[in-house]
Amino acid sequence: MAPSVKTVELPLVEDTEEFGRKLGEVVRAGDLVLLAGPLGAGKTAFVRGLARGMGVRGRVSSPTFVVARVHEPEQEGGVRLVHVDAYRLGGHLDELDDLDLDTELVDAVVAVEWGEGVAERLNEDHLLIRLERGIDDVRTAQLVPHGEWADRTLPV
Repeated sequence: MAPSVKTVELPLVEDTEEFGRKLGEVVRAGDLVLLAGPLGAGKTAFVRGLARGMGVRGRVSSPTFVVARVHEPEQEGGVRLVHVDAYRLGGHLDELDDLDLDTELVDAVVAVEWGEGVAERLNEDHLLIRLERGIDDVRTAQLVPHGEWADRTLPV
C-alpha cells in the first residue's frame, strides 16, 4: 500500500519552525525523520522548531561541517535529538554507518537533512518530509509516512 501523503503550506520561515515545533511535541525515542529539499527550502528551520518542541538544549544550526550534532534534553527523562546533515556524505552509505545512527535510534530522535535516498535503511518506520520553496518564498512540506508512521496523527 502506498503511503498517505499530506501537504502543508508554510508561508513564512516562522511557519516552518512552528510546524517543526508541533511535530517535536509528538515524536518519541526511536523516531527517524528524513528531510529533503533544495538549499533554502527550510530543512534547518524545521529542525530548529523540532528541537524547541522536544525541549532540547543548544543552538540548532546546520551540521554541514560536523555532519552530526547531538542535543541533550533540558528535562530529565527527555529525549535527545541527533541532527545529521547527510549532504557531505555524498551517498556513501559506509560513512553513514560510521555515524552509528542505528544505535542512536534506540533512545533518541534522529533528524537527517538530505536524508532521502540515503538514510531510509536506518529504519523502515520513518517520516519523510520534502520541503520546497516557491518563487514567492512560500514553502510547502509534503509528509510521506512510512511503516508505523502511517498510523500516527501528524500535526497537519
